[in-house]
Amino acid sequence: MDDPIRAAMAAVAREDFLPEGQRKHASTDAPLAIGWGQTNSQPHTVEAMLRLLDLGPGMRVLDVGAGSGWTTALLAHLVGEDGSVIGVEIVPELRDLASAALSGYDPEHVRVELAERGVLGWPAEAPYDRVLVSAAARSLPTPLVDQLGDGGLLVVPVRGRMTRVVRSADGGTTVTEHGAYRFVPLLDW
Repeated sequence: MDDPIRAAMAAVAREDFLPEGQRKHASTDAPLAIGWGQTNSQPHTVEAMLRLLDLGPGMRVLDVGAGSGWTTALLAHLVGEDGSVIGVEIVPELRDLASAALSGYDPEHVRVELAERGVLGWPAEAPYDRVLVSAAARSLPTPLVDQLGDGGLLVVPVRGRMTRVVRSADGGTTVTEHGAYRFVPLLDW
């Protein structure tokens, strides 16, 4: 398969990251409830976000709102063994479920951390080449832009619009919008 995103989505089974009662719906192109008011995002939306991220092998990626860990696993597949992915989840039970679903992955390569109170993202290991946010922000999350390295890229739904932010070497940003989407809200402390 020449399309790395489609190959990743074929290789990483969505059902492995869903609660037992939702697994029969894994092939449905819709968001699925995973508990605690959160969802596993619609596959079509995930694909669009991954395309906007413009991922490559060896990149360091932050996955904010990792939920069940499915997007974290997809990102890990796309950056390969030389890359790394840190998922961050605010709901402790979801963080535990995501970690269990990712138990077959090398923890040096991919893991999910519990979000720290009052901290957006995972600044302790910044900068990142890419940041993906799978929850709707009320405004552009500046703390996540600050965690990007030079040339880094952030994809985040902001007020219902998929927003792509590219950080230049001088710290400036280029912001573009890429369609309307619905997400659960980005939870904050």
